[in-house]
Amino acid sequence: MKRLLLLFSTLCWTCTLSAQVYPTLGKVVRLDPALETILPANATIEVLASGFQWTEGPVWVAKGGYLLFSDTKQNTIFKWHPTKGLSTFLNPAGYTGNGSYGDEPGSNGLILNRKGELVACEHGDRRLSVMPLSGGGKRTLADQWQGKRLNSPNDVCQHSSGAYYFTDPPYGLPQKEKDKTREIEAFGVYRLDPDGTVTQVISDLKRPNGVALSPDEKTLYIGQSDDTQPYVMAYPVQPGGSLGKGRIFYDLTPLNRQGLSRAPDGLCTDVRGNVYTTGGGGLLILSPQGKLLGRLELSAATSNCSFSPDGYLYITAENYLCRIKTLTKEQ
Repeated sequence: MKRLLLLFSTLCWTCTLSAQVYPTLGKVVRLDPALETILPANATIEVLASGFQWTEGPVWVAKGGYLLFSDTKQNTIFKWHPTKGLSTFLNPAGYTGNGSYGDEPGSNGLILNRKGELVACEHGDRRLSVMPLSGGGKRTLADQWQGKRLNSPNDVCQHSSGAYYFTDPPYGLPQKEKDKTREIEAFGVYRLDPDGTVTQVISDLKRPNGVALSPDEKTLYIGQSDDTQPYVMAYPVQPGGSLGKGRIFYDLTPLNRQGLSRAPDGLCTDVRGNVYTTGGGGLLILSPQGKLLGRLELSAATSNCSFSPDGYLYITAENYLCRIKTLTKEQ
């Protein structure tokens, strides 16, 4: 922790009473005029903190004005405050057993639910958990389907009905897809209803990862982290919460052929319906119709993203926590 705080302080070039100036990383690649309505002309990718092992799951806490994010390898949820800097929020965060558990035992995707509680996808404890931000411990929301233990819940979003959608690839298992403790054949996508019922809503994706709803909640987006099928998928949300037939919303294969490698990981949407997905050498900004408007090129493998109400897009990328100012906001 001391090393992280030291790295954070050395990254900050200048500190004044009016503003903090941060170093920058990568570049913005503008491919369509519509991007001008999303990113200011002077937008840069700021590095807020560094020195982590694998950052994931950023979520802004409006009541308190700070960001929480996971380090899956350190089994820790960190807290970043604009004026107070970096601190440990929770440890252990995803594995509470004895001994070690694979190389990514911690929490992954994080959200605040409609009650303001922290919902976490936990690799090591193989569950979806919920806890108040203060004054109470965790409760298990889901850890099995049809009596079989989940693999390693990865990312989650919540519908206005109170239902959750979450993905369950093998990345948090000690031996990944070859782990002998696997109990479910498919790497599925699940819906958790308010009454506690868990339903497998997608079973035919190789590596479902990031998950997000469109602003009107009519579409569920899933990022597939498979190099042979690096797709962002779109599924119509039916009355009652089931999903219709999926379609490829955006195919990253052409970008991979250009050397902009890495399949989709985490993703999010804004109030206008634009989709922000990691992959393709950084982060891609897609229109609601699936047109590539621009890219954020980063020199680190980019894992996830989410907005704060003031329009900052927070980005986790390998050992970095970053952000970029936008002209839009969260949905």
